[in-house]
Amino acid sequence: MGSQLALKSRIASTGSLEKIFNAQEMIAASHIAQAREVALNAKPYTDAIFDAVQTLVAHTHITHPIAKSNEDNPQVAVLSLTADRGMAGAYTSSILRETEDLLNRLEAKGKKPQLYVYGRRGVTYYKYRNYDLAQTWEGDTEKPGVEVADAISRALMDAYMKPEEEGGVSELYIVYTEFINMVVQKVRVLRMLPVEIVQMEHEEAGPTTSEQAESAMPLYAFEPSLEEVLDVVMPKYVRSRIHECLLEAAASEVACRQNAMHTATENARNLIEDLTRKLNASRQASITQELTEIIGSADALSNKEE
Repeated sequence: MGSQLALKSRIASTGSLEKIFNAQEMIAASHIAQAREVALNAKPYTDAIFDAVQTLVAHTHITHPIAKSNEDNPQVAVLSLTADRGMAGAYTSSILRETEDLLNRLEAKGKKPQLYVYGRRGVTYYKYRNYDLAQTWEGDTEKPGVEVADAISRALMDAYMKPEEEGGVSELYIVYTEFINMVVQKVRVLRMLPVEIVQMEHEEAGPTTSEQAESAMPLYAFEPSLEEVLDVVMPKYVRSRIHECLLEAAASEVACRQNAMHTATENARNLIEDLTRKLNASRQASITQELTEIIGSADALSNKEE
């Protein structure tokens, strides 16, 4: 058994950590309600503009960059949304692992990824490994504002609209954590540009003729022109999607931190209980040894007097 002094020191240090973990859990619990509400409130607008853009791309013959990329350009942009702080369990490590997988998949297809990183933890990770980063942003990952979403969207839009010889990219990807609920958060890979056509699942099974599909297609009239309309829509679409991903990531980060700190607090308490039992056992053994020595000395003195 370890010495009582060492056990007391470990109990004291673990108790201090338990207080820190508990305080972090309470702070995260106070922030999660607001972060979740903000993320959910932004989702309807983003879903509406995404549905409109996707329908437009699916039912019109356009060659605008929002729908068609330069297939001859192998350069693509990848935005990874990490955290500024730690103590959030596997939140940042999961994003970094998914980002590495995406980069490997793109390189296997002959692509040349350009990495953009948001969050101090991700920036530190890649800079430590001497990875060439296109651009980085730090600060307020728990409460991202419209300003940072606008700055990121402008940087990505500039890269997407540049010609290949000036370092332009042909695709935009974003790696973020989707907030499902307080317990479940999933890392997602989203291709923002060009817009992907997602086939909707129909609840009622049955054959659908091409004539019926064509009759269901909406008709569009563009004023002043299709290109000018899409030039206005595309930045708003990219900014809204990035802002939603930032809000989803912020809610996921706070939820992960609360869950991680709750687990850490429970583990600290269990460790304190285990160390306390060892300390009590050490004290009992010490007392038993002292009693044995006293009794042995008394018996020795009694035998000597006889």
